[in-house]
Amino acid sequence: MAILPGSILGIDFGTSNSAASLRTANSAAARLIPLDAQGTTIMPTALFFNTEDRSTHYGRDAMQQYLEGFEGRLMRSLKSLLGSTLLQDKTSVHDGLVSYQDIIAMFMRHIAVQVRGALHGDMPERVVLGRPVHFVDDDPARDQQAEEALGRAAADAGFTNIAFQFEPIAAALDYEQRMAREALVLVVDIGGGTSDFTVVRLGPDRRGAADRSSDVLATTGVHIGGTDFDRRLNLEQVMGHLGFRHIGPRGREVPSRVFFDLSTWHLIQWQYAQKSVREAQQLRSDYADPQRHDRLMTVLNERWGHRLANAVEQAKIGASRSHDTATIALDWLEPALTAEVTPDDLARHLDGALRQVTDCAAACVQAAGLRQQDIGAIYLTGGSSALRPLRHVLAQAFPDVPQVEGDLFGGVASGLAYSRG
Repeated sequence: MAILPGSILGIDFGTSNSAASLRTANSAAARLIPLDAQGTTIMPTALFFNTEDRSTHYGRDAMQQYLEGFEGRLMRSLKSLLGSTLLQDKTSVHDGLVSYQDIIAMFMRHIAVQVRGALHGDMPERVVLGRPVHFVDDDPARDQQAEEALGRAAADAGFTNIAFQFEPIAAALDYEQRMAREALVLVVDIGGGTSDFTVVRLGPDRRGAADRSSDVLATTGVHIGGTDFDRRLNLEQVMGHLGFRHIGPRGREVPSRVFFDLSTWHLIQWQYAQKSVREAQQLRSDYADPQRHDRLMTVLNERWGHRLANAVEQAKIGASRSHDTATIALDWLEPALTAEVTPDDLARHLDGALRQVTDCAAACVQAAGLRQQDIGAIYLTGGSSALRPLRHVLAQAFPDVPQVEGDLFGGVASGLAYSRG
């Protein structure tokens, strides 16, 4: 296996989606590498372990296998485990025990295979991995552990000469390639698990400079992202059908932990364990309406938690894009059962989280020693930055600053390939 001299690979290992971009010595522009089926460059960060034929599937193929009902285990939001005490825990995969650290390395190896294919068997000389401003809020030691764990997974996949770059700075470097004049820009990167911000001085005359540290005026981040929005909507719009906030015969609410965990992407798989299913079964006496408990047990026994979470995520996207009601068909759980997400639901249920996000953005501008009117543009990247309610609260916080939409899913990966780490 040869190394392609002068090549830089950027890898955006995301909570919900991943992408990789390559820049070679003889090309000034970075290009996204196909990682998924049919040449798709953006790949869901998902693995499916098919127990019927003991095969492993990635990205859209993983999601399709799960949604088509094959027996097995789906894993998503693996990035959320970085910095967690769960990372070294082992889980059963194809009749063996594998740590979640090793599962992340498996996903990285899949990316490495696609990269070698794009480079005709070669590997890049240098790899820059994206990372959020904070993997873990207010805990520098765990944050450093998370970065080291991601670097170890990349090294185990065969990558060498590995560096890191903050994801919002990478997005800024991608935006800079299209700028005609210098400006101070607030980069807003809303991903699946984190929201990150950078105030940076960008411009055509600054491209390619060896040291850009003086151009980065401030970075901030908060551990809130698209999967948190999904969890809030799942709890408020769907989990009531399974018993969330249901008042039992003794006048008390059904214990809620199972609903919170079943609405959290990276915790769903733990709800299928025998102990968790047994604990859920024991809740039956807490229900005044046994039909709701039956639905809960069906979701757990059939391992449909990810299917439910995926339906909520798609409804969130649909309601935001159409600015109209998105219906969630749950007839696979019970005939004629439905839920819905409206634009008002999005605004109401997500308001608190979105205010925290915009407060963090404002704190970034303040940390840079600037006023709102000093910012020339807000550059938006990350899939969750497309949400209308987010755009609305940002416009309220920065009423005179134009919002510029970047490549929501590939921009960070492209910028990483322009980064020197």
